[in-house]
Amino acid sequence: MTSSTDLARTVVAALMQAGVTDVVIAPGSRNAPLSFAAFAAAEAGALRLHTRIDERTAAFLALGLSKVSRRPAAVVCTSGTAVANFHPAALEAAHAGVALVLVTADRPASLRGTSANQTTDQVRMIPGLDFLDVAGTDQRAEVDGLLAGRELPLHLNVQLADPLVPPDAWQVPAVEPVDNRRPRHHEVEIPHGPRTVVVAGDDAGPAARVLAQRGQWPLLAEPTSGSRTGTHALRTYRLLLDGELGEQVERVVVAGHPTLSRPVSRLLARDDVEVWDIEDRGLWRERPFAVARAVARATTAESTDTSWFDAWVAADRSVARQLDDLLRAEADLTPYDVAGVVSRAVPPGGLLWVGASSPIRDLDLMAARYDVGDRRKVVANRGLAGIDGTVSSAIGATLGRPRSSRALALMGDVTFLHDATGMILGPGQPRPDLTIVVVNDNGGSIFTMLEQGAPEFADRYDALFGTPHDVDIASLCAATRTPHLRVTSLPELEQALASPNGGIEVVEAVVRRDNRRDLDRRIRALRG
Repeated sequence: MTSSTDLARTVVAALMQAGVTDVVIAPGSRNAPLSFAAFAAAEAGALRLHTRIDERTAAFLALGLSKVSRRPAAVVCTSGTAVANFHPAALEAAHAGVALVLVTADRPASLRGTSANQTTDQVRMIPGLDFLDVAGTDQRAEVDGLLAGRELPLHLNVQLADPLVPPDAWQVPAVEPVDNRRPRHHEVEIPHGPRTVVVAGDDAGPAARVLAQRGQWPLLAEPTSGSRTGTHALRTYRLLLDGELGEQVERVVVAGHPTLSRPVSRLLARDDVEVWDIEDRGLWRERPFAVARAVARATTAESTDTSWFDAWVAADRSVARQLDDLLRAEADLTPYDVAGVVSRAVPPGGLLWVGASSPIRDLDLMAARYDVGDRRKVVANRGLAGIDGTVSSAIGATLGRPRSSRALALMGDVTFLHDATGMILGPGQPRPDLTIVVVNDNGGSIFTMLEQGAPEFADRYDALFGTPHDVDIASLCAATRTPHLRVTSLPELEQALASPNGGIEVVEAVVRRDNRRDLDRRIRALRG
């Protein structure tokens, strides 16, 4: 009979062979054999170990580690409701194609369907994930086979019986990680002809930039695309799409996962636009718009005709100047100002994690166009674009990219509060240098810019969408001994970001919410 200690050591060794170098553990009794094994591997220098008291926070920490390092990270929990708390991060990882490994401890199968303590049906509890119910070391080959070469997340459910503590010390084996590199696909050449733009959504990568440059096509790149560098990325593209140039587009090449902009969504849904799709990673590969041609990789012949691109550049410069003039005329600090300052504060080699909702859209209009080769990395959870786990993901990303010259995070106040437990790091835990900029408008301003923010709904807006919270963020930070600074003006913000103190610190930028709908209306009215 296989002991739980032997089984747990088998699982941890398989994780190491799959290239896992970071393991996050949430404490529990049933997962004790896995925790002891992971601790021994960390003591031997084979892993880096993190612990968190909250399973949801732990899972998003692992997600951030994996997303930035491009190596699988594992998160371990006990049985019962603990597993359900992995669900948000698992869904995000599945839809974004992040190689997260969720390891859940379970009671033996003989207790399923009984009222045994902390026992529920954990088999395929998280839909859409590869799954293995592990009950013995004879499944080692199956565990290795599932881990090798996987992009999408994996759920290992490990049945563990008493005793749950190791009888001896583990001599951690030296393992050689498997090669998980994907085969390169043949490039399909896109012909010249139609008036074309390249839409680069989340995680599109540098290939979208190269394609736009070769074809002399405007590059409509989201901040987290990995493509918003060089000469062809346009800052105000979402405003230009609602003008004359947008109407002239005949073909779109789309890469990555575009989710930020309604003008982009309307463009991709047009019947008179031909769409070429460079296939995205993630659980659902089917696009929500008609695709004329889907390819794994694309290239085009180099073009010398820049007339189409030049028209977009001229319009982009004009609208960007108007936007900057409009914001300078505002008496108060705006969310767009905050996004612009944060974007400029990211040095070469730096990292920026961006929260969902308004901040990433504000950044989309304000982000500096970075130089090619400067290795600035802008990332976010855009698989499902939720606000869950943003603080933890940012911390994980910073720990997963230890050679960043600087790390920042930009998020709204509701997003920050939603993951307040992410600020709880116990003594001895790996602690990154990370500046978290919280745009505080005391609630959710994004809905003021949508249909729900129309004047006829004003009497119920705050109760349903604005959700003011009146939280004293300084006191919340004090509770976790996190340095905090509150700013209300552009110069104060610039000064605060100019001199980071090290460790995790929070800069709270206070902005208005009552004028957001009007400000957005005036911005959308700008034309090139």
